[in-house]
Amino acid sequence: MKSDQRIVLAGGSGFLGRLLAEYFGRSSRREEAHSSLNAKSEPPHVGCYEVAVLSRHVPRYAGPMRYVRWDGESPGDWVEELNGACAVINLAGRTVDCRYTTANRRLIMDSRVNSTRVLGEAIAKCAQPPKVWLNSSTATIYRHTFGAAWDENGEIGTTLEAKDEFSVEVARAWEQVFADAATPETRKVAMRSAMVLGNYRNSVFPVLRRLVRFGLGGRMGSGRQFVSWIHAEDFCRAVEWLIEQEEFSGPVNFAAPNPLTNAEMMALFRRVCGAPFGAGLPATRWMLEAGAFLLRTETELIIKSRRVVPSWLLHSGFEFRFPMMDMAVANLATTG
Repeated sequence: MKSDQRIVLAGGSGFLGRLLAEYFGRSSRREEAHSSLNAKSEPPHVGCYEVAVLSRHVPRYAGPMRYVRWDGESPGDWVEELNGACAVINLAGRTVDCRYTTANRRLIMDSRVNSTRVLGEAIAKCAQPPKVWLNSSTATIYRHTFGAAWDENGEIGTTLEAKDEFSVEVARAWEQVFADAATPETRKVAMRSAMVLGNYRNSVFPVLRRLVRFGLGGRMGSGRQFVSWIHAEDFCRAVEWLIEQEEFSGPVNFAAPNPLTNAEMMALFRRVCGAPFGAGLPATRWMLEAGAFLLRTETELIIKSRRVVPSWLLHSGFEFRFPMMDMAVANLATTG
């Protein structure tokens, strides 16, 4: 395996990290199988990659990936993994699915800013810097809207109604540290990700499916708020697409081209996931506030209207396999 085929996943033990590690791990195995069979058909689009995962926790069995310990804050042996890598993908960050207490706010902010800063410092010192650095960001950075969808030039800001002041503050700080990193030989892409739908324990799809099956599949709040999303497979394919686009740098919206309202989404889940009779009763705003308190999370994750479209991906020629949520939900319901 050549060093320039190495992908380094920083903070790779979470949902998106496992998703990408498995995707690129399968890429390697498919390429090897294709070569051994000497097939005459067109080879798989994905390349042959070595995957190194930087994580605080190193599992006993890592599968096709190699795990390297890091703390997300300071240099260590993990720095050597960056030298000569074809791509670094930073996914580090404490989950936002919690109450925004003072302690949790600090953990959320520091885990994103510090990991980005230390990666930038390490890349700057590489003798052979990575070709591209993709750093997580969030589609929450855009202003809450019921109007036209935001592309990568969309308005950034907060709205009192959406209770999103802290989330936007984090997103801005996160992207600023990334932009300030002095890595002139490494192309940089900020991944402004929407909700990723996949069949993983910590992803949102199983949660919504359970709500529907338990009879709690009605609209949430007004139901007018828009939901931006992307199927897990398209998320992985978009990451690889950006690794291959050697001339592009800047922010990219990781979202399917067709956002929909919360009411439309919940109706779709009820239809596809076999909701019981009467499962469409709505959850009012005060019910959401009470439920969020009991579940130790924040209503912003539900009530903010995120209407985001992937202009750059579409204009660059990327083709979504799941451009509509009914296609994505149907696929996940049958494969999960």
